Amino acid sequence: MTGQPEFLPMTMEEAERLGIDRFDIVLVTGDAYVDHPSFGTALIGRVLTDAGYSVGVIAQPDWRRDADFRRLGEPRLFFSVSAGNVDSLVNAFTPNQKRRHSDVYSPGGKLLRPDRATLVYTDRVHALFPKTPVVIGGIEASLRRFAHYDYWSDAVRQAILADAPADLLVFGMGERQVVAIADRLAAGEAAGALTDIPGTAYRVDLKTWRGMDHAGYVVLPEYTEVKSDRYAYARAFALHYNEQDPFRGRRVAQPHPKTVVVQNPPAMPLSGVELDRIYELPYARRAHPSYTEPVPALEPVRFSVVSHRGCFGACSFCALTHHQGRIIQSRSIESIVREVERMAAMPEFTGVVQDVGGPTANMYGIHCGRWETDGTCPDRRCIECPALGRSHEEQLRLLRRLREIPGVKRVFIASGIRYDLIGPEDRNYLAEVCEHHISGHLKVAPEHVSERVCACMGKPPREVFDAFRERFEALQEGKAKRQYLVPYLMSGHPGCRIADMVELAEYVRDTGLYTEQVQDFTPTPMSISTTVYHTGLDPFTLEEVYVPKGREKRVQRALMHYRDPENYALVCEGLRAAGREDLIGNAWRCLAPAKRGAAGRKGQRK
Repeated sequence: MTGQPEFLPMTMEEAERLGIDRFDIVLVTGDAYVDHPSFGTALIGRVLTDAGYSVGVIAQPDWRRDADFRRLGEPRLFFSVSAGNVDSLVNAFTPNQKRRHSDVYSPGGKLLRPDRATLVYTDRVHALFPKTPVVIGGIEASLRRFAHYDYWSDAVRQAILADAPADLLVFGMGERQVVAIADRLAAGEAAGALTDIPGTAYRVDLKTWRGMDHAGYVVLPEYTEVKSDRYAYARAFALHYNEQDPFRGRRVAQPHPKTVVVQNPPAMPLSGVELDRIYELPYARRAHPSYTEPVPALEPVRFSVVSHRGCFGACSFCALTHHQGRIIQSRSIESIVREVERMAAMPEFTGVVQDVGGPTANMYGIHCGRWETDGTCPDRRCIECPALGRSHEEQLRLLRRLREIPGVKRVFIASGIRYDLIGPEDRNYLAEVCEHHISGHLKVAPEHVSERVCACMGKPPREVFDAFRERFEALQEGKAKRQYLVPYLMSGHPGCRIADMVELAEYVRDTGLYTEQVQDFTPTPMSISTTVYHTGLDPFTLEEVYVPKGREKRVQRALMHYRDPENYALVCEGLRAAGREDLIGNAWRCLAPAKRGAAGRKGQRK
């Protein structure tokens, strides 16, 4: 791990001080450059530097002018373009499509990123440097690699490679792919020849495609068909969803009017040793010193630790299956300890490790014997499989080691835990987590309590959450300062009717749960739920599914905040629509008072 600068250079003056007169690779990103492993640009940049390449960063360029894109000159190998850590449209708009007034990934929260940033940046780079290969990646490109429903335009858009003048698309976690691309371009191969790298997608012209042998390819319904036929769209989604395992996945192709987009199988998971090396690279855990204002997204994660990747939860509204995959890849305890020891030596460290986790904190160390040789099973969900090892001992050993590090006062789990992995036999685990690793609140994500909605979401039924909640509450007995569950709940999800939201509101009323963490379902690219939202079909059975839209989504969200006087009219509208006028009145069990003027008093009483 030699030759790593304190920060990747953002100017030629910085490059010259490092002895660089021309970069091998230039990374263009929609985020501010923050040298922290939670930020994709820093991670990829450090990995490429570790592989022996010189890397420069163009962060949040002004896309209306050429100067920012020319700042670092033409790289020897390729440009890499990413919208940033978050899809640029998710970042720019609320779930009800109101434009946000700030961007936490920008210095001072300023709005410096264009909509559809990957397309905008790629167009500018290609126009200025037409002979230089361009590789696109990050979450925005990764989850738009096939024709997809776009919530913000309410239309089916082409795969991003059909619109962006890029040579390759990297999907998933891209460390293996970018190093392979750099190595092969450095060896003299042409960008057009890089068609066999796992974890990438590329284009084939229509004439070549028609002359190819398609054996071994999964060919999706073409773009014009999925755009006009909801059944074709649903079938296409099911086909590519089933090829997202690195061991058994096949090449997937989708014809478009002017090109064919081909996805190779996903990249193989990184080993624990490989993950350790990546996360132990010398990240500064600071924003680049050129910034005069703080980058808000840094502070909540500055002293956090990524312990693993992957999630086998397979929630319908989550696209992790298409990005990080279902196979859990865990770092070693020793590596994480070394990382926290380095953090503890930083002058800004106050003794608090803000988070130790991944997509789901308590999947750390969980393993299935099939994953290393056969991948995930095509016919079952891992989380329901009795063959999956569910022990939390490895996570407990990790947390105990971290608590013993000099200078560390608290080690928190802020990324939440999967409560349906914690059974009655795990009482000691839950007790230790509550005693040492949460402050006043434990985040969990039941999302709903209606049986049919939970089934649509891919979440466990209400009884599982009830059993967990009872075990958690039992641990609070006798405590001078009790702790609380913070449940993440969702309104407006496909399959959810107003009656289901009334059921959830009554559950919140009866249990006294905290309800600030309520999300209105947002159809983001490449999730099961988004496919259902667009088509009204279960993509795997092609059965019809009810989808709430328009005003009904507003009513559903209001029912989750029935105590808010501003929601009075919508709550009453929802209760009447569900035939539940019995819940309008002044009795304790009512969700809305008989008269609007009493709403404020009811809210205060609750």
